[in-house]
Amino acid sequence: MIALVDTNVLVSAALRDGLPERVVLYIATRDDCIWLVTSDILREYCGVLARPKLALSQAVLEKWNDLLRGRTVTTELPERLPVRLPRDPKDEPFLAAALASEADYLVTGDKDLKEAQSLVTTRIVTVAEFARLFEIT
Repeated sequence: MIALVDTNVLVSAALRDGLPERVVLYIATRDDCIWLVTSDILREYCGVLARPKLALSQAVLEKWNDLLRGRTVTTELPERLPVRLPRDPKDEPFLAAALASEADYLVTGDKDLKEAQSLVTTRIVTVAEFARLFEIT
């Protein structure tokens, strides 16, 4: 299975123990899962996690950065795909990666991304939906 994880899910996972963390760790640690990123997505992850307003401890930052370095698979897009979201252009890299890779799932908490389902064959799901599908408790 190939999965993309939206930044908002990663941030929720890093901020507190809970379902988002369990879902991200499920994707990151199972041998039958590939956590797909692009260099732009990885850069966004690292930049957002390092924001002072999140106030993540150095230990927490190191934990998530180690996980990102060790458990994500980076792919590059062949070219900029013509994906345009009028409401939030920051979602474009995730949709472009979904299109290019034909990922199985995009896990998000973003309603704009959920509304973009018609643009991709990738199944766009919430954390709770993904957890139900894979019986993550």
